[in-house]
Amino acid sequence: MVAHAPVVVTRDGHLRFHLARANPVAKQMEGRVALASFAGADAYISPDWYGSDDQVPTWNYVTAQARGLVTRLSQDDLAAQLDDLSAEHEARLLPKRPWTRAKMSPGLFDGMLKAIAGFEMTVESLIATRKLGQNKGASDLDGAIAALRESGRADMADLMDGTR
Repeated sequence: MVAHAPVVVTRDGHLRFHLARANPVAKQMEGRVALASFAGADAYISPDWYGSDDQVPTWNYVTAQARGLVTRLSQDDLAAQLDDLSAEHEARLLPKRPWTRAKMSPGLFDGMLKAIAGFEMTVESLIATRKLGQNKGASDLDGAIAALRESGRADMADLMDGTR
């Protein structure tokens, strides 16, 4: 089973997330080992960008997978997880004044809280993968990095440049 969920990493490295109580995954989650998959930057790489002949298209990417036991959060911990999640994202919108649940009508937050279930994963293993053209020569990498920068993909160009 798969569910997409916003995740907060705690100070001790656990993953906290929430799902709608009606989600079939939420009903199966507690006490199970789960896999959390995270996709980072990715980009198509045209063989025309390389200096070498006889190349093929490829896809460069960065991913991570965490595996661990999942437990249910208490209602207080779930509320804290939601506060942490919104604070993390609101901080990215500065100088906008951050939203907090204090802006909600009294009782509304508590009512909405009943419709979701919060969970925490204790990460037992973490596997990161990166495919960034490490098998290519310097001139091929230079060409792909330059083309990515020209096409507005400095994020992937910087990652590839960092593999040298």
